Amino acid sequence: MSEQEVMEKVVKSVTPYAKDKDALTSVSLDTHFLSDLKINSARLVDVVLAFEDTFDIEVADEDADSVETVGDAVQLIQSKLA
Repeated sequence: MSEQEVMEKVVKSVTPYAKDKDALTSVSLDTHFLSDLKINSARLVDVVLAFEDTFDIEVADEDADSVETVGDAVQLIQSKLA
């Protein structure tokens, strides 16, 4: 799966949790989940679960802790899919 395809699915997965819907229109690899999309930290667990369901992967807690941006998520997911 290409980086672009993974990114599109990541954005789709986080959409229900993003409080700043306008920020979703200009998501980049540098977009930060907490400060840019205004996803509260408690909801990040739900976001990671959504990634697991969407991509049929398992994300360890220590891996989930390192995901702060869309790029981090894309990189982690691609490593799990490889």
